[in-house]
Amino acid sequence: MAIAGGRRRDKVAEARAARDELAGALRKAGIQFPAMDVRPFGYADAPTYALVDLGRCSPQVVRALAAVIARGAVAQTAHGS
Repeated sequence: MAIAGGRRRDKVAEARAARDELAGALRKAGIQFPAMDVRPFGYADAPTYALVDLGRCSPQVVRALAAVIARGAVAQTAHGS
């Protein structure tokens, strides 16, 4: 059971790391989500997986995020990726 519990904790740690990566990238783009949280699912003491909850955003934040994504997509297309 210790191995399974470790894997479950890894899921939460992975979700937290992904959340932190996104928050850092957004900060560099001048965008801040009001709330981003990790929500583990499964048993309280042994989650089987975890999701990153991006929370609620104002229309201005959503438009800023869309613009950054669009610029990145255009840059990727220009580089032939």
